[in-house]
Amino acid sequence: MEQNRARIAALGLGLAAISYDSPAVLKSFADREHIAFPLLSDADSQTIRAYGILNESVPKDSFSYGIPNPGTYLVDARGIVVAKYFEDDFRVRDTAESILFRQFGLAPEPSRRIAAKHLEIATSGGQDALRPDQRVTLAVDLDLPEHMHVYAPGVTGGYIPIALRLAASPAWQSDPIVYPAARTMRLEAIHETVPVYIGRFRLLDTITLAGPQQIEPLLDAQRNLAVDGDFRYQACDDRECFPPETVPVKWTLHILPFDRTRAPEPLRRKQ
Repeated sequence: MEQNRARIAALGLGLAAISYDSPAVLKSFADREHIAFPLLSDADSQTIRAYGILNESVPKDSFSYGIPNPGTYLVDARGIVVAKYFEDDFRVRDTAESILFRQFGLAPEPSRRIAAKHLEIATSGGQDALRPDQRVTLAVDLDLPEHMHVYAPGVTGGYIPIALRLAASPAWQSDPIVYPAARTMRLEAIHETVPVYIGRFRLLDTITLAGPQQIEPLLDAQRNLAVDGDFRYQACDDRECFPPETVPVKWTLHILPFDRTRAPEPLRRKQ
């Protein structure tokens, strides 16, 4: 969230994190990680309980009793929760970049532009430094010239729809691809109506990174992880359909190790 603090502020949003840690522990962490947004202490977990997210699996005599099931809420100016990002596994967290992508359509600058016949392709997402178990949204932006179209998923009659596919890997698990709403086009010559995309549109794929044991052996010397895939399409203009094309796409994710540094001993909770 610190990496995206300026982008969050540009949307007119405030940002704060709440935990059961004491102000002293939060200050120690903020100083070490150079965090400038507010970290709020809910030492008796009243706010955590009010939101119904207390982790009930933690024994009451444990020093960690009072922690929440982690997640992110978006709250409007009236105090109404308008969106929330939570996962069943407490280790899995949505990144701020991913939330900005999915909630507001706010994409970072394209990280790679790819030459292709009939259209322009750019990939983005995953530019922030990441950690194992995080969820990151990857995007493919397509730009078709005038009088050109491609077919949307669900098309019938032998037409070839577009398809984005990520390679299988133990380093991540891919959600279903999110395709935008298609337009319908009437093919008068053959009296058919088909779903198509024209102009500019975007495909999204959110992946959940694996834990450190699975992901660490797959990183290169700079701790980068290559996410490979391909985009398949068949472009048509007003007169003809061209042969299908498959274009490789790629993202490079930088993976940091977990920060396992604890607060100084005098500040820690006791069993």
